[in-house]
Amino acid sequence: MNLTSFLQDKRLTVALRGEIDHHSAKEVLRVVGNKIDLYLPYTLVLDFREVTFMDSSGIAVVISAVRRMRELRGQVIVQNVPPQPGKVLAASGIERIVKVEEGSCTA
Repeated sequence: MNLTSFLQDKRLTVALRGEIDHHSAKEVLRVVGNKIDLYLPYTLVLDFREVTFMDSSGIAVVISAVRRMRELRGQVIVQNVPPQPGKVLAASGIERIVKVEEGSCTA
């Protein structure tokens, strides 16, 4: 798993790549958390476009980001979710706590 990010107008976009599983999630959590702390964005966009596989550890990544952004009174948007990660997110009901855009969770 690797990721890239960019900040524009207090909107931090983090593009995730590869697999998010129990092996990679801890590092993703750390890096995303560090970027939030560094940039203090109003909006965090987690772009799943290039995520090839995700297990329940990916849900922890999203929930952790939501918690941190709520502390900042910000919001999280999940976008471009491919079918397999979308099924995992949909099963969790994540759309009840975070906005899901484009290629949204499908069961």
